[in-house]
Parts: sequence; structure tokens; C-alpha cells
Amino acid sequence: MGKESELILEREKLKDTREWIKFQVDSIENNEKELKTKIASLKKASHGSYSEELETSLKLYDIVYKNLSNYKDSYEEPYFARIDFREYRKEKESYYIGKIGLGDMEKGEEIVIDWRAPIADLYYSGSEGDSYYTAPIGVISGDLSLKRRFLYNESYIKDIFDEGINDIILRNVGSVSSENVLVDEFLKINLEKSTGSKLKDVVATIQKEQNAIIRAEKSFPIIVQGSAGSGKTTVALHRLAYLLYRYKNKISGEDILVLAPNKLFLDYISEVLPSLGVDKVKQSTFEDISLQILNIKKKVVTKDKKLSFILEEDHKDIKYITNSSKVKGSMVFKTMLDRYIQILERKDGDIQDIKVDDYVLFQSKDIKKLFLKDMTNLPINKRKEEIKRYLKLKLRERISDVMDRIDFFYEYSIARTKKTMEDGAERRKRLIEIYDERDEKKKYIKKEAQYSFDRYFKNWGNLNSESLYYEMFEDEDMFYQVTGDKIPKVLAEYMIKDALKSKEDNIIDSDDLCAMLYIKFKIEGVPEKYKFAHVVIDEAQDYSYFQLETLKNIAQGESFTIVGDLGQGIYYYKGIEDWNKVIEEIFNNNCSYMPLMQSYRSTVEIIEFANKVLKKQKNNLDPAKPVLRQGKEPEIIKYKNNKEFAEKLDNIVDEVYKLGKNSVAIVGRTYKECKKISDHMKKYSKNAWTLIRDGDEDLDLKRIIIPSYMTKGLEFDCTVVYNCNKENYSEEELDKRLLYVVLTRALHLEYVFYTGEKSPLLE
Repeated sequence: MGKESELILEREKLKDTREWIKFQVDSIENNEKELKTKIASLKKASHGSYSEELETSLKLYDIVYKNLSNYKDSYEEPYFARIDFREYRKEKESYYIGKIGLGDMEKGEEIVIDWRAPIADLYYSGSEGDSYYTAPIGVISGDLSLKRRFLYNESYIKDIFDEGINDIILRNVGSVSSENVLVDEFLKINLEKSTGSKLKDVVATIQKEQNAIIRAEKSFPIIVQGSAGSGKTTVALHRLAYLLYRYKNKISGEDILVLAPNKLFLDYISEVLPSLGVDKVKQSTFEDISLQILNIKKKVVTKDKKLSFILEEDHKDIKYITNSSKVKGSMVFKTMLDRYIQILERKDGDIQDIKVDDYVLFQSKDIKKLFLKDMTNLPINKRKEEIKRYLKLKLRERISDVMDRIDFFYEYSIARTKKTMEDGAERRKRLIEIYDERDEKKKYIKKEAQYSFDRYFKNWGNLNSESLYYEMFEDEDMFYQVTGDKIPKVLAEYMIKDALKSKEDNIIDSDDLCAMLYIKFKIEGVPEKYKFAHVVIDEAQDYSYFQLETLKNIAQGESFTIVGDLGQGIYYYKGIEDWNKVIEEIFNNNCSYMPLMQSYRSTVEIIEFANKVLKKQKNNLDPAKPVLRQGKEPEIIKYKNNKEFAEKLDNIVDEVYKLGKNSVAIVGRTYKECKKISDHMKKYSKNAWTLIRDGDEDLDLKRIIIPSYMTKGLEFDCTVVYNCNKENYSEEELDKRLLYVVLTRALHLEYVFYTGEKSPLLE
């Protein structure tokens, strides 16, 4: 059958599917109305008290409402692919795959297969002919005879793309002149689209190597070294959607944490998970989640603000600022804090007997053994709570022992009185006094024992983890004892002075947050609401080793998806330099490393242009490999003044719009430079431009001016690099990384402007 005939049949199939969805929607809406009426009646009858029937009806309504939403959302494009698969000893079946699985509730049949379902793995990773997928019951083998993708145009199937056994494949292309290159036309069409203000889901175009990461097991950490434009962020978010589908009876969105570099990036990725039917996933920056866990409200000097200061200020303290960050982000600093906690533990372990009067309820040596030996697996404060709970179970027995000792003492006194005094009124009076004294003593001891027990633990007291961090700096002798002369004296003096000034100014340096978290976890433990079943860390190369070590505490079973690119590690003074060190030292070699080398964002010309800068860096990273999507060569343009720059820029904007594209970003090296660019554009450009600031939470990519270090993770139809001269982008390692980040943001067009002498990095 020819392609046109197949296309007609698929359009008919789509029409039938939509009619079926409409029938399902009508049916569910009727059920929804009935449930609403029933719930209203039950609420009225319950008068605010608990009703099991009402509770059940509310849960059922949530399910019905979600199903209704799924069917309505799926109506226009219910599926994006089809596979034909014949399981051995069975008939061939066609399966249509969509973002959301849709089932016929009456017949119990799946009409559209969820992209995360086991059989859908054949679409992403299967090859024509003998193929298999892994289901809960085991490996299912059979024959895969068709992989078809649908290209929609305004809810109409415009075209279909069939893929055989790599008849149409995506190959790594070394240069534009490569011969006999077969291109995935469906992917190419999708990549040529204009970018929007938000990151989109890519369920229809997930590639085989990306699919392997998405469907990897949850039970161990994964590190993804992804070249710029490799889709690592998108893959990480789709992986979350997959994990929530696969483990839906064990985890929910509330059990997941996504850590992004800044609030701007959080806004950029905000629509991906909801579009995949995933909600309630906690998405935060490291700074914000740290403040929440620490339960403190203070202004934070973020890593972006610190980098901005380092880039913009010619300050005598720069080397101390960067070296301090390096120390605080190192595993050596963790060792120092461990030493500090051990000192605190020893001081706290100076334990006395728990006594009432002169009677010992619990001996100090027994309490000390529990605190310093038997329960060292617990945080210090938790240890005290557990010791109190454990001893409280024995308190009644110990009080009873004291009662026996009192009885024994007074029995001796009574016997002596009887022996030494003649029977008579005087002896009887004396015996009554002894009995009364004994009873009063026992009554007092019984009451005082509980009071003494509670007072003992109150006086022992919980340590305050927030104040402990600053106390380490306030006590210089303690600081030098903890650091063990591992930090040069001048740097140590700077760190002490800086920490105390932050405390005085009521601000927190983002570098201090990690240490404060670590101390809290060691002293108080991790609050239950901050224990996550899985944690995603994006732009992980900008985290310190100590940050990753500390975050292990909140990820149950060390279940992580860690994505980053060492080539974009602009926080050179504290970031990750080598994934092997993370694998060995942080995860004890119990970690999977999965690289993504293919770049899907930019044209071949843009990627090859950026790779020239990557090769100048001090790392051994292989350059990104582009999809064969050709475009215009990046242009390097010299300009005399800002008026000329604005005129040329306006022409570029016109060109972008003529191509049907939307977003243009002017990238300045620093925020200070971006403010100047903004002033120049207001004066000379015919277009309106938005200046992006650190801390911005909303992102509209249409026409923006943005600092270089804030472009990470973002993409634009066109980037315009402002003044890439030898002063702005020197041969310093930081400049190589900044420029590489900037040059890898463009999808379609790239322009590099400079005055004076152009940067040597462009040679």
C-alpha cells in the first residue's frame, strides 16, 4: 500500500478515535454530574462530621475528574506514533502511542498506549524484525514490523514517517560534507521549529540513547554528562514522568524534588511536567530548599550574585572570595565539620548520673555508652530523644528499685526501734513517725524522680544547629582546632571575618548553606517532609562536591538523576571538575555514568563554531556531535559604536521574524554590561528589549538582554553576543567556559559582535 493510501487510512483512524474520545467525555461528564450531586447531598447530611461514604465519593470524583481532563487534553492529538508488533504465537497488533494512556472503561481495552508503558519502549529503542521489551511479567519477544510517527498541523495529520531497521536513522555527522548521510526527517522538522518561552515535552522525538536514561532503574544514582543542546534537562524531566508512572503505587509527585540553577530556569521548565500529566513535583533552587529545611528566613547571596561580583569587580578580596568558596565546597571542609561535630559530641558526652536525692536512677557510664557508642548512627539530638525514650521505659522499674531500698532502710529502723524500746505508747508513737516518714519519703521520691528525669534531659538539651555554625567561627581557638592548620592563616582570618559579618548583617552566603545543612542533618536529622524518593539535579557541574555529599541525606537510597556538562562549568572556583571523582568519592562507585554526545539544539554550523572554544578548555571532553541540520554560518561583526550596533541588531531582528522565528537574546558578559546595553537600546533601537535580572522569576524570550552566566539551560532562535573582544573574553579558563555557554544557546542564527580587537577564543 502506498504512502498516500496509508495517510488516508490514518486520517480516518484519527477521526474514529476522536469520536470515541467524545463519547467517553460525554459518559464521564454524566458520571461527574451524578457524583457532584451525591457529594453535595452527603456533605449536607454529614453536618461537617466524618463520613466514609463521602470520603470514598470525593476520591472517586478526583479519579473521574482526572480522567475527564485526560480525555479532553488528548482530543486534538490523541497519539503521536504507531507500532505494529506480533508477539510470538499471537496475531499482529497495532498500538497507538500518546502522551497519556486512554482506555475504554466499558470494554477494559487500551485505545492509546501511554508513552511510558513497557511496550512503548519498542517505539524508542526497538528495531524492525526480531525485537523485545521488558514487562512486569518478564521479557516479551516478537516481530516489530512498523514504527510510524505522525506530523500534525493544526490537529490535522499532515504527514506520516515510517522507520524500518535504521532505513531512516540519525547518524553522528563529523562535517557538512559527509556523504551517504540518512537523516531522521521527522526529528529534523521538529528541531527546525521556533523556540517558545517555555521548554516543551519531546515524547514524540525521544532518541534511543535518551530513552535508555529515561527508563533506567530508580535504585541507584545516574550521572548524565550531556553536551550543550543534548536535551539533558528534558531527558531528566521525562525520566521523572516515567518513574512516577512505573512506580505509581509507591511514589507520587510529592516524593520528587527537582533542583534547578535559578528561578528563571524554573519558570522555563515549568510546563514540561504538567504537559506529561505530572503534578505536585517540588521544583526549587538549592538556596531556597536549603532555607526551607533550615527553617530560616534571611537574604541569600546566591551563587549567581557572587559570580557577578567576581566578574564585575576588580576587588582585592576576589582571591579570598573564590578560595573561601573552594574550601567550603570541598570534601576537606566536610572533614573539618565532622571534627567539629565530634568535639561537640564529646562535650555533650560529659554525662552525669541521673539521681533523685542520693539515689542513682541511671548511671552515667550506661548513658555515655548509649550516647557515644551504641547510638552513634543517629543524629545527636535524635540520639538524646531516643535515649530519653529508652530510659523512660525503664524509669518505673528504677523508681521501684529505689522504693525497695527505702523500704529496706526503714524496715531496719523499725526493727531497731522495736528491739530497743519497750512496748508502749512511746514506742507506738515512734513507729508511727517512722512509718509516716517512710511513706512521705516514698511519695516525695516518686514525684521527684520524674521531675529529676525530665530536668536532666532538659538541661542536657538539644543543640541548635543554626547557631553552631557561627559559633565555630566565633571561637577562634575552636576554628583553628577544627581546621587543623589546613587553611592558610590569611585565608582563615578572612573566612572568620566574612562569616561573622554575614551573621551581623543577617544575610547568608550560599556557600554557607551547605555547611549549615550538613550540621543540621548531623545534629537534628532530616525532617520527614524533606526526604525524597528521587532527586533531580540540573546543571550539576556547578555544584560543589560537598553539596552533592550533603544532598545524599535527602535522597532515599541515593536515588538521583544528576545532569550537567563540565564544559559549561562556569563556577570554576567550586564546581565539579571530574565526574569520576563524584562517582568514586561521593557514591563509592555505586553509580551509573551515561553520556549524551548528540546535540539537537543548534545547526551544524553553530555547534562547530562553539566547539572551537570547547577545545580550548582544560578538559578532555569530546566535542558535541550535531544533528545534520544545516543553517547559516555564525557571523563575526566588528562595530564602531553602540548606535551602529543597534542598527545592525534591528536588521537581525527583522531577519529573524521573516524566517518565522521569535526569540532574540543579546548576551552581555556581566549584568553591569547588560544594564549599559539596555540604556543604549532604549536610545538607538527601534525594538523594545527586556533586561533580565538575577532573581527574576518570569521569562519571556522574545527580545531580551541577559548576562552570560544566566543563559545556561536556555535556548533562543537567535543569539547576539555583545562585544566579544579580547578584554571581555580573554584566554582565562572562566572566559572560555562562559563563551562556550553563550555560543551554544542559539537554535538557528548566531551573531558575534566586537569592538577593538576580537577575542582570541574566536580564532
